[in-house]
Amino acid sequence: MARAKMLLVEDDAALAELLTWHFQREDFDVAQTPDGEEALILAQERTPDIVLLDWMVENLSGIEVCRRLRRMPETANVPIIMLTARGEEEDRVRGLETGADDYVTKPFSPRELIARVNAVLRRVRPALAGEVLTFGDLEMDTVAHKVRRGGELVPLGPTEFRLLRHLLEHPGWVFSRERLLDSVWGQDSEIELRTVDVHIRRLRKAINANGRPDIIRTVRSAGYSLDADAV
Repeated sequence: MARAKMLLVEDDAALAELLTWHFQREDFDVAQTPDGEEALILAQERTPDIVLLDWMVENLSGIEVCRRLRRMPETANVPIIMLTARGEEEDRVRGLETGADDYVTKPFSPRELIARVNAVLRRVRPALAGEVLTFGDLEMDTVAHKVRRGGELVPLGPTEFRLLRHLLEHPGWVFSRERLLDSVWGQDSEIELRTVDVHIRRLRKAINANGRPDIIRTVRSAGYSLDADAV
């Protein structure tokens, strides 16, 4: 199963620790902060698959964090679940109108929250709910570590496999070379940016063999995207 990246913004240290433990046990990759301003920085550095956002956090309110996340291109479509002790209808409506996808009122059980998170991810990111990622006639079995296009096996090196997996998990998203370097090679990598271009060319050559349409779009001054309209 593709590992979902979660950004947890919660200033209650005990609750944050509890939620981090539960979601890591469910194989989520959790980044946590009690600070609204730091949350925006973390979201820019590494786009999360889902955000758990408390209404009242340090330095910047949860509502304002939600509003700014919706304005940022990297996170405009990332699902946001708000956590709050506020149970009034007006507050729930305000959170949803600001851009939240769901609303969970404290106290809640971690089991319920995990179920709500998985339900949202299944709806907006089906790739995170299964072991096979697909895009058009392209199919990746993340367990067997095999890729097929049009039913034919596509031989890929480990780096090209990780690169394609990242693109398959975010179809239509445009990633800069810097973001791909961080996501595929790791943030501590000292690899040069042009290395990304080299592996994109290798990946293209492999999946576009035998005259198949090129589904990797190059966006000038922006980066690369898995896009059926690339041809």
